[in-house]
Amino acid sequence: MTGRNNFIWLIVIMAAVAGSFWLVFDPGHPIRRGLDLQGGLQVLLEADVPEGQEVTSQEMDTARQIIDQRVNALGVAEPLVQVEGERRILVELPGIDNPEEAISLIQETALLEFVDTGSQSLPEGMCVRTSLNEEPSPCETTLGGTAVPTFETILTGAELEEARVEIDPTFGQSYVAFKLHSEAADLFADYTTRNQGQFLTIVLDKQVISSPRIESAITSGSGSITGQFTREEAARLALQLRYGSLPIPLRIETTRQVGATLGQQSVDDSIRAGVIGVAMVLLFMMMYYRLPGLLADVALLIYVLFNFAVFQGMPVTLTLPAITGFLLSTGMAVDANVLVFERMKEELRAGSRINDAVPTGFSRAWTSIRDSNIATLVICLILWMFGASFGASAVQGFALTLAIGVLISMFTAVVITRTLVYLIIGGASGWLQKNRWLLGA
Repeated sequence: MTGRNNFIWLIVIMAAVAGSFWLVFDPGHPIRRGLDLQGGLQVLLEADVPEGQEVTSQEMDTARQIIDQRVNALGVAEPLVQVEGERRILVELPGIDNPEEAISLIQETALLEFVDTGSQSLPEGMCVRTSLNEEPSPCETTLGGTAVPTFETILTGAELEEARVEIDPTFGQSYVAFKLHSEAADLFADYTTRNQGQFLTIVLDKQVISSPRIESAITSGSGSITGQFTREEAARLALQLRYGSLPIPLRIETTRQVGATLGQQSVDDSIRAGVIGVAMVLLFMMMYYRLPGLLADVALLIYVLFNFAVFQGMPVTLTLPAITGFLLSTGMAVDANVLVFERMKEELRAGSRINDAVPTGFSRAWTSIRDSNIATLVICLILWMFGASFGASAVQGFALTLAIGVLISMFTAVVITRTLVYLIIGGASGWLQKNRWLLGA
């Protein structure tokens, strides 16, 4: 690296440090903590189907993915959504601002059905039985004193391609516009053609939303769900439908507030232990490698700053596994500097001058640093894919913070440490040549 390039990199590093300081200490970008560090809400869901009806593992996994999308849409930090047993799904929501809204969104399973009610126009809010779910509903299922029969379901929300909020320009009323997949659109067109003048009732989670009359054949595959919606209610319904209709209805089995598993005292103790550990590493590097070790300490502190800036900027949810990934990457950042300095010491002991030993140490250590970090990143990718496939968010958190730390450590070791070493040690090579003990050689 030329002297001009070193000063350019120094300016870039100083700008990155200043931006990271602003981000880390900005109250608008707090660190997100997981359920194990701050507590939250735990919800246990169970398939709400007649006893004896088979629930496939594919249906449960699809339901898990849909619920995961829904709670993420609420801005929940790193929720845990995983299948337990054959018919249950566990949901953990750390530090949510509105538990009631989250519970409501999960409980309202958005099982949308287009039901053939023939000549009967059912009132909004009425609970009905359908061919997909004949279990008695908790609300009233009578019409004019007569028990409501089981109605045939023509289509479900699974056939929806999209759902969005629209505003009626004439009356200013909000409604949800939807579009069907092509296969369902053909079925819908055939049904509406044969049943003009009859009622096609729209049912969401056993409850009537609207019961419009089929005035003409609907062949476009597009339609709307109307009602006395506020914009917020229409947006909520569109959100539920946009993230897919559950393949099976679910009911909430239990809900409970969960306290932080560590407790504040344990969190404080963990932070204190981490600070002591990093301080010991900094002290060791300075005592053993002396001036290069001191420069590496500066780079390591910048490394920690960059990590927290990324954690808050993305943002990343810190759980115990995520913190473990960060600490492991910190060790790898130190290891990269050790490799460089040991190569430099070997060159100095072999009689090389400082201006020759410094670039040689970095160039020869780079291959080992690169290969070890690439191997770690591959492992991070495998862990991330494993966590995504099996709903193990803790594994994903570990993989994410480890990968972030590895990438930043490569930058700090190869760019920041090298820039500082070239500027300070390279700039004083004549004086240091007579005081080689400062280089630990």
